[in-house]
Amino acid sequence: MLCDMNVYETNIEYLLDELKRIDLLLHKNLDKRKSESNPGIDDFPGLFISEDEVNSILQTPVYQKTDESTDHWTEKIETITMEIVAKKNESIQQNKKLLLPALSKTFHLSPFEEDVLLICLAPELDLRYEKLYSYLQNDVTKKRPTVDLVIRLLCSSIRERIKAREFFSNSSTLLSNRLIYFSNEDGSQLLLSRFLRADDKIINFLLGTNEIDHRIKRHSFLVKPRRTFGELILADEIIRPVAGLVKKYSNKKPPVLYFQGPYGTGKKMTAEAISKELGVSLFVVDSKTLLKSESFETLGITIREALLQDSLLYLEGFDSLFSDENAAKYIIRELGRYPGWIILSGEADLEPGSILKDRGFISFGFKVPSYLHRKELWKSLMNGNISNDVDIGALASKFNFSGGLIKDAITTSQNISIAKNKASKLTTEDLFEGCRAQSNKKLISFARKIESTNTWEDIFLPDDTKKQLNEVCGYIKYKGIIYAEWGFDKKLSLGKGLNVLFSGPSGTGKTMVAGIIANEVKLDLYKIDLSNVVSKYIGETEKNLGRIFKEAETTNAIIFFDEADALFGKRSEVRDSHDRYANIEINYLLQKMEEYEGIVILASNFSNNIDEAFLRRLHFKIDFPSPDEELREKIWRNIFPRKTPVAENIDYSFLSMFKITGGNMKNIALSAAFLAAGDSGVIKMEHIIKGTQREFQKMGKLCTKEDFGQYYKILT
Repeated sequence: MLCDMNVYETNIEYLLDELKRIDLLLHKNLDKRKSESNPGIDDFPGLFISEDEVNSILQTPVYQKTDESTDHWTEKIETITMEIVAKKNESIQQNKKLLLPALSKTFHLSPFEEDVLLICLAPELDLRYEKLYSYLQNDVTKKRPTVDLVIRLLCSSIRERIKAREFFSNSSTLLSNRLIYFSNEDGSQLLLSRFLRADDKIINFLLGTNEIDHRIKRHSFLVKPRRTFGELILADEIIRPVAGLVKKYSNKKPPVLYFQGPYGTGKKMTAEAISKELGVSLFVVDSKTLLKSESFETLGITIREALLQDSLLYLEGFDSLFSDENAAKYIIRELGRYPGWIILSGEADLEPGSILKDRGFISFGFKVPSYLHRKELWKSLMNGNISNDVDIGALASKFNFSGGLIKDAITTSQNISIAKNKASKLTTEDLFEGCRAQSNKKLISFARKIESTNTWEDIFLPDDTKKQLNEVCGYIKYKGIIYAEWGFDKKLSLGKGLNVLFSGPSGTGKTMVAGIIANEVKLDLYKIDLSNVVSKYIGETEKNLGRIFKEAETTNAIIFFDEADALFGKRSEVRDSHDRYANIEINYLLQKMEEYEGIVILASNFSNNIDEAFLRRLHFKIDFPSPDEELREKIWRNIFPRKTPVAENIDYSFLSMFKITGGNMKNIALSAAFLAAGDSGVIKMEHIIKGTQREFQKMGKLCTKEDFGQYYKILT
């Protein structure tokens, strides 16, 4: 009856033999129907019910024994079944790809359930089966098999038929895994009258097409793993235990793994390495997009797809699914049906007890890589495509990036280079611009970005102050080397950041220098006015500070706290509740500064207000004194831009005698420029004197003849 070959060379060859067996089942049912029918009753099948048909139904008991007239069909069916099974088993032994047995193994299907799928598959291959099904169901409109037809074809007794109903319950393997579904062609709620159809994805799978279901392509994709554990640039405390788990559970049901950590820290790469070790694909699901799906059924289809792809199921952004309690319960229930490896990833902590209790739950924390690992990642991902002057160590030290952010920064840098029509190799300028583009720009409402074009040539300070500022830049530049390569990180548990205090009167250049340092080290600068952070409501100040430092972790920028005196005053003895809460706020700030590994610059007008406990936590305390006469003259001689028309006879020596700061001088210069523009178009001494008068008025100082000397007449 079957081909003489001992194995099936193709999947289609096997399916055609199975359909021959289904044809015999149809023949058997057809003969049985003929033996039970009466002349005249079936002349108009499905169009009306005659009295003779009713009498025939009543005369045939529901428990009627098997008709002996169909025994020859039963023998043929048994024979072909044995032949197919033998040939199928031999084919599987020889690693032939037979997809119905593969599907059956994946979902643990019984022979009965396999036959249900074949009966549903037949009309998809040949429309003539629709006519056969209509005839056997005595209704020309019933072109698809009903539950009743399937049971009649596959069951030989009433007991078998009753037992078979469980294969069509909502919790059955066929329906719960969306292998088949009840179509809506008939509105009847009776189980036996409901139409059955195989899901399109299952039909395509059985016929040899295993593309991802079109309904889930929006949030799912398949990865063929390439990376091994040895190729991962991650800390040993992650790789070793994960690799150990893979070996331990390679042949038994594994626990659910949760990879917790920020974007780009290697969570997906580690999942890929696990897939590579197991020899399966990685099925990636974007949980956030999945959550936006119109129906919960999408998750079930997704899990079914992971099974069909024989893959490790990886749900990224899994913590986002728990925003909806009902959705969370459904998700957990659906995940419980997946027998293979499940890896969940997200940024938030999850309670182990709430997730698949029967399987176990193991969480791994993925952190931003260390300085040394960041250097490795930069070198690996750059692949030599950089100019010779690029300092990889500086990039790794200044930007506390994950591997994903490093990759994004390189891509952005390449786009920047292309846009500027530059050489193929990336420069230091390109890379720093690409890095700054990846940093978090959402440093809450208290901060604003400071754009500065000033250089060291624009500021005049005492020599000792300049030396300390150069040391600050060196600290930023060599931080990675000192802590990681020289081993100082092992000596310090806290205080690995850089905390600097600029102390001096208003207008002495503190903000300006912060901008110059940012330009020097090629980092962004964010300014926060602490007077806006401090709140009169108990606990609000700490909450604001917590938000600032939390978001600062991903800015990779210099944080400049101005008006520090609003909070950093001398800690007082506790006399009342206000003193107690003020001290709590200061202690909280000190704690956050010690924990923070970035760069913080504080500006204070009154350094004597700052106590010793606070000063001990600073790496630098740099004084910005009011300039002396010599410095004031230097400032005056450089205060005007080069393009500004300035008279040659400006008396800079006289101007330097005014005991004011650089900030005051800048205001005077600007005022003089506007006065000159409306006059002769050239800045003269008289314009500067009038500008000084206006600045003194703002400062609340009197303009005396003693101060202005020979130029006093200009004011009168």
